[in-house]
Amino acid sequence: MAPLEIATKTNPVLVLPSLVITDHLERTKLPLSIVKTFHEGLALAHKASVKLTLDDGKNLKNHEVVQYFAELSNSTLNASPQYISSIQEWIKRSESFALTDFQSLRKPLDELNSHLTLRTHIVGYSLTIVDLAVWATLRGNKIIYGSFKRTKNNVSRWFQYIEASNPWISELVTEFMTHTTMERAALSAAGASYEIDLPNIEGPMVTRFPPEPSGWLHIGHAKALLLNDYFAHKHPGGTLICRFDDTNPSKENMEFQDSILQDLKSMDITAENTTYSSDYFQVMYDYALKLINDGKAFADDSELGNGDEDRKNRLPSKRRDLSIEETLEHFAEMKTGSEEGRRWCIRARIAYDSPNGTLRDPVIYRCNLIPHHRTGTEWKIYPIYDFCAPILDAVEGVTVALRTNEYRDRNAQYEWMQDALGLRKVTIWDFSRINFIRTVLSKRKLTKIVDEGKVWGWDDPRMPTIRGILRRGMTENAVYCTVRGIDGPDTVTKPKYVKNLELGSKKVMYDKTIVLEQFDAQSFEKDEEITLMNWGNAYARSITRDPPGKVVTGIELELHFSGDFKKTKKVSWLAADSKNMVPVDLVSFDYLITKDKLEEDDTLEDFLTKDTEFRSQAFADCNVAELPHGAIIQFERKGYYKLDVAYKGDKSRIVFFDIPTGRA
Repeated sequence: MAPLEIATKTNPVLVLPSLVITDHLERTKLPLSIVKTFHEGLALAHKASVKLTLDDGKNLKNHEVVQYFAELSNSTLNASPQYISSIQEWIKRSESFALTDFQSLRKPLDELNSHLTLRTHIVGYSLTIVDLAVWATLRGNKIIYGSFKRTKNNVSRWFQYIEASNPWISELVTEFMTHTTMERAALSAAGASYEIDLPNIEGPMVTRFPPEPSGWLHIGHAKALLLNDYFAHKHPGGTLICRFDDTNPSKENMEFQDSILQDLKSMDITAENTTYSSDYFQVMYDYALKLINDGKAFADDSELGNGDEDRKNRLPSKRRDLSIEETLEHFAEMKTGSEEGRRWCIRARIAYDSPNGTLRDPVIYRCNLIPHHRTGTEWKIYPIYDFCAPILDAVEGVTVALRTNEYRDRNAQYEWMQDALGLRKVTIWDFSRINFIRTVLSKRKLTKIVDEGKVWGWDDPRMPTIRGILRRGMTENAVYCTVRGIDGPDTVTKPKYVKNLELGSKKVMYDKTIVLEQFDAQSFEKDEEITLMNWGNAYARSITRDPPGKVVTGIELELHFSGDFKKTKKVSWLAADSKNMVPVDLVSFDYLITKDKLEEDDTLEDFLTKDTEFRSQAFADCNVAELPHGAIIQFERKGYYKLDVAYKGDKSRIVFFDIPTGRA
């Protein structure tokens, strides 16, 4: 967020959209920029880029702005020295509630809880800027805010009272949320864009796209890839890193790795650097040793077996107090891959009782004897992604780590890792994931669909993979018609689209015998005038039907080039010449999933669509034989199709995939 400069008058008044800060204590309100800040996960002015310029030219930044208004209020009230001292003390203390490490938060929260035992407000008997500062800081802290609705103590009581007894606070939050919603709605109405409110980072940026080579990339990965590519190259000199997160040999292989690289090429995205987490196995092992030696990690065997109920119930692991020496011994045994070593894992010692589940002493290392597709059997232990990402982002010089908001709870763990290891801090920025109906983006579920033969493979056009989506881009029930008014076959060149001649030209073949669709033929009446598209008008002089009278078996047409085409039926046709009628397959697809959204307890097999591929045979004209693989065309009166199997000779069938338009 760019610094916000505000000039004050003699009677200090800070004016922002719909909000006013005055020198009167009871009317003190937070500037919109600060409110916006804590709604974005930052804490009041402790991290906000707010700048206040006074009449004397003095500039105040961030928490100094809060301190300034505190002093201004004190002078207005002619407060006692003890009162002023308390205000100043708690303004300073409010900074501690911006911490994202639950272990560090515990002490100031306990102190605040004790302080509020017999108090309604933090200082004095009415609302002060201290209440606002502490409330806003806690409101903006993702680690603690969510727990207020579940925890019953003095802090949660006070927190809820501040909101309930001061309606303008709720109005202020609502106003901000409404403003934000309207902004996003306007952007949405304007069309797709890359605007995700990314912090104003000047100069070249380094971003990273970290796919796990355990499956093919899907549409969700495509959004992340496009965003990382866009911001990396928004300024000259930026860098996109494609980092393969290959830390789980049980799921990964070279086939998936190669397919991901191919997908980047097909999306016309070039990563300046391609790296592998496996290249840093020794680096991450050394960092794990550092955590252990610093007393910030311990060996544990409670994760194995039937699961870790203690962790779910916010209870400490029975091994949590294991000594550094014992933990190092177990880690060394794990490295050998022995039977005893495989009983253990390594956990970060963070906060087992944190309301944020990702901070409850998470596993950072575990054993795996399956050979790695790049390092073979060199390693028997592998780091967890949540340990790997903050290390490699810091080591590889990442400017901003773009992550979908499903990882938001893990951001606190990410920051803890970098703090605990003394690494360069990397800015994390969340963006929303893409949600679809009747499809799944879980690699585990997509793998199951492929393995069980529900689709042709990962590149099946019914799959939400990038390859499948890029692949997806008239029946034999034809009626042969005799045409009066033409002597024999003739070929002319016509524009592909008369309203845009730049699209080029195509061949149109005329003949005494042409083919119509049964659907069109059944709609004709005797002597009705119709229009043969790309040719001219004609009369249906005779219509022959089968004995039941439902199916048209033949029509005799008489050309009438001077006819008026404004009120006639327009029909497609083909000259019935073997050189002109190219056999094609037209393929359309249905959803793989019968339910709009699968719930956690849904069984995948219960919601798989039985038939999802629909194929019909048809004829197209000679022009399709010249089309390259991947060409997208519009068949007249049919829609858009993408060529999946190109023409290979007289006996081959060309395959087109129906491109969904979203109108159905």
